[in-house]
Amino acid sequence: MSGTVHQALERALVLSHQLLAAADRSDLQELARLDAERMRLLQSVRLEQHKLSAGDWRVLKEVSELNDRAIGLVEHHRRIKERAMDMAAVGRRAVAAYSSTGCNPG
Repeated sequence: MSGTVHQALERALVLSHQLLAAADRSDLQELARLDAERMRLLQSVRLEQHKLSAGDWRVLKEVSELNDRAIGLVEHHRRIKERAMDMAAVGRRAVAAYSSTGCNPG
């Protein structure tokens, strides 16, 4: 059974690298797909956690670190989009303010 657990962890690690790349591209559909597949693998390993070797624990730690980095990237991209939306709203308010005063800024 430990070979199966190790294979599941190695596959979860590969998926974590792919997930990080998807987060960097802001590919939310791919991110969700990869995360769901990885979650199934990790849940299957959870039942066997008492049998994990030191190497398996290192793989899990790397999966966790990659996950943290992916979350950071998603948050970063979310903040960029929020700033862009805020700037667009400022622009709309400025246009509305100029148009309501009858001024022609151009």
